[in-house]
Amino acid sequence: MNLKIWRMAWPPMVANITTPLLGLVDTAVVGHLGTAVHLGAVAIGASIFSFLFWAFGFLRMGSTGLTAQALGREDGRQVRALLLQSITMGVGLGLLLILFQTPIIDLALYFMAPSAELEPWARAYCEARIYSAPAVLAGYALMGWFFGVQYSKGPLWMLLVINIANMVLDYVAVYQWDMASVGVAWATVASHYLGVMVALFFAAKQLRRFDGHVPLIDLSKWRTYIELIQVNRYLFVRTILLLTVMSFFTAQGARLGDSVLAANAVLLTFLMIISNALDGFAFSVEALCGESLGRKQKALFQKVIRLSTYWALLAAVLLMLIFSAFGGMIIDLLTNVESVRADAKLYLPWLIAFPLLGIWSYMLDGIFIGTTSVKQMQNTMIASVLGIFFPLWFVTQGFGNHGLWFSMAVFFVARAITLWWCYRRNMKAGVWFDAS
Repeated sequence: MNLKIWRMAWPPMVANITTPLLGLVDTAVVGHLGTAVHLGAVAIGASIFSFLFWAFGFLRMGSTGLTAQALGREDGRQVRALLLQSITMGVGLGLLLILFQTPIIDLALYFMAPSAELEPWARAYCEARIYSAPAVLAGYALMGWFFGVQYSKGPLWMLLVINIANMVLDYVAVYQWDMASVGVAWATVASHYLGVMVALFFAAKQLRRFDGHVPLIDLSKWRTYIELIQVNRYLFVRTILLLTVMSFFTAQGARLGDSVLAANAVLLTFLMIISNALDGFAFSVEALCGESLGRKQKALFQKVIRLSTYWALLAAVLLMLIFSAFGGMIIDLLTNVESVRADAKLYLPWLIAFPLLGIWSYMLDGIFIGTTSVKQMQNTMIASVLGIFFPLWFVTQGFGNHGLWFSMAVFFVARAITLWWCYRRNMKAGVWFDAS
């Protein structure tokens, strides 16, 4: 089982490492333009699209759990149907975002409240980046399906193409074509379409594993999407709440000054590294727990959780050691603006602690996604955001950015505690398997 977990975990871990590397390149490319304005514009624009696109993150999470369970039941037709339905939903929603881009961008910038100097650059970034929407959302669907059928090399190749292409295009657009932060946005758009084309190629190869036929006419029938919609409505609310916290965090950093905003953008790259590294094990939990639930094998379900968490904990400790030893050097590589360097190093201890604080919520998310127990995910997120994060932020405003980071840290712990309580209750009550 350890070998199977690693076969599932290492491809997304490798791919995910390139994602924060992309963030590092984005940050480094604009961070060396000699001003914090472009770095802040990318931070605000990226935060907006993290919120906007991951509001539709259910296209990945819902697809993974349902596909994994269909795989466990050996239902090849449903495995095929879920791929086609998820991609169709992703492309359709992406086109709607492009259609309504003006009010979306206006509203997003209103809430982010960038400074007068930052606003034009942030708007230009958004007006370019929105055109990646169909590719990004279709990519979510493909990624979720790949994890569900336990072909984790699919997301690896897709993300490698996206991120390597983006790094190259970043450099060309900013330094060769003198496009500054807008060039970063267009590089991202082009790279996502390249990545989706690669993913579709690998998905077509994987479909040969499964029997069954899905008539294309079924894709136009609303009733065929009911199962996805029932799962995804709770994931949608849960994701909106999570991204509200992340966007609020960036917005509050902006209100503390452009230097603090830029420093937080640098440190959030560290948080991306943490999340993406540990998510490799969370993805294996999603797929393997979903399959074991489909097969009704409780012992295998518990073994997957125990072993995956063990390996994830070791990874978290390793990340803490790396950040402790090399965090300051990484910050210096990301920006040459001295005020940003100083602020980032001041708040670096928070990021050193985050791997150990965050691992538990990542792994529990994997369990609940794999079992599609998504209503509980929604409810625990509501409790953690409204009952913990915002009240803590309110009472710690006097501590400035330290108060903001403290609120984020406790929020991660609260997510883990509430999900653990639900997990224990579900196992005792026989929600997933016979009660024990």
